[in-house]
Amino acid sequence: MSIGFPFSCASLSSQLPGRSTNLENVKSLVTKTGIPSTITSPLESLQKGNWVKLICGASFEDVIDIRNLSLVYTLSGVDCIDCAADASVVNAVHDGIEAARDIVPIRRPWVMISVNDSEDLHFRKAEFDPDDCPPDCSRPCENVCPADAISLSAKFGVSKGGVLGERCYGCGRCIPVCPYDKISAITYIRDVAATAELLKQNKIDAIEIHTSGRQEESFQQLWDGLGDSIHKLRLIAVSLPDIGELTIPTMNSMYTTIKANSHCLNLWQLDGRPMSGDIGRGATREAIKFALHLVSLKNRPKGFLQLAGGTNAHTVEGLKRERIFQTTTLSEDSDGDKVCLNSSESSHALIGGVAFGGYARKVVGRVLRSLQLEHGYARFECHPDHLLQALTASLALVRTVKCYNES
Repeated sequence: MSIGFPFSCASLSSQLPGRSTNLENVKSLVTKTGIPSTITSPLESLQKGNWVKLICGASFEDVIDIRNLSLVYTLSGVDCIDCAADASVVNAVHDGIEAARDIVPIRRPWVMISVNDSEDLHFRKAEFDPDDCPPDCSRPCENVCPADAISLSAKFGVSKGGVLGERCYGCGRCIPVCPYDKISAITYIRDVAATAELLKQNKIDAIEIHTSGRQEESFQQLWDGLGDSIHKLRLIAVSLPDIGELTIPTMNSMYTTIKANSHCLNLWQLDGRPMSGDIGRGATREAIKFALHLVSLKNRPKGFLQLAGGTNAHTVEGLKRERIFQTTTLSEDSDGDKVCLNSSESSHALIGGVAFGGYARKVVGRVLRSLQLEHGYARFECHPDHLLQALTASLALVRTVKCYNES
């Protein structure tokens, strides 16, 4: 796949005399941070409770950004990169991973694709006709969009542009702020046959099924449609919200479905407050509350637990406060609500790890925007000064879980 960069790094080397030195600074930062290059597998990370997943976005399809995000977060030592179930997106992820491994011989993260069994917030796009926008509109939609997915320009009194489909990941923040109620959301379901064909290409290590947990038939139909395409996967994840007293029965039912014809690892993604980690400190509370509830229950099915939905730089702090970060047991005084438990596998951490989406993209996105303003659509490694800035920002987030150089 050609992502469409205008220049190779080699063609720019004569214009960037300091490039080699700056790239050495990137290598030095990786080495100094103590990121394991090959010794810690993604499975070991799940068992120890320091698994980190980068969520590119189930609907985010800007292959240039995805490629550069994958490069940076591979260097940061993430265990998995989750992306849209689209061949060009998957190729962009692999391209970024290999670019990182060309810089430092680091362990390759697993590549995951996300699909849905029914209508889901992660699988939608905003839509509006810019011709319907009044010329004097203050365009609050542009300002509130975290993905820079809305671009409007006025010419001869008419607005042009609109939603950039490949960048919109469905957060929906633009919809309520439109003063003229012109913006709607278009939802979709990933085609199961196309997903099965994509899995058969052997470029994917894991799949994540997003489900509301309320439509067991839809889950079963999706699972049946995937057929034998799942047999070479390393991990099957299910992302679901907290649905109260129905959560455990639903998880048990889905677990039975999955284990009927799959023998690989399984993971439960606890989706707290979807696509909100970049909003503020408190966005992570729902995911932590969901996790705390599940680890206290004896009748939950097997599988690693991983937080998502609102996760950010404050998530680990909250897990530590509840004493469920990288621990195998949960205990409380006799007057408390918690009970003494081991994880489903007594030697494994209660919480396998954390997935970062909007917040992870935000901290690196600032550097990406600067790179594009100065150099257009460019490879991060061609501009190591920007790469170093992005790596520093990503490491600050990833190390909250990985605890680099703290052991």
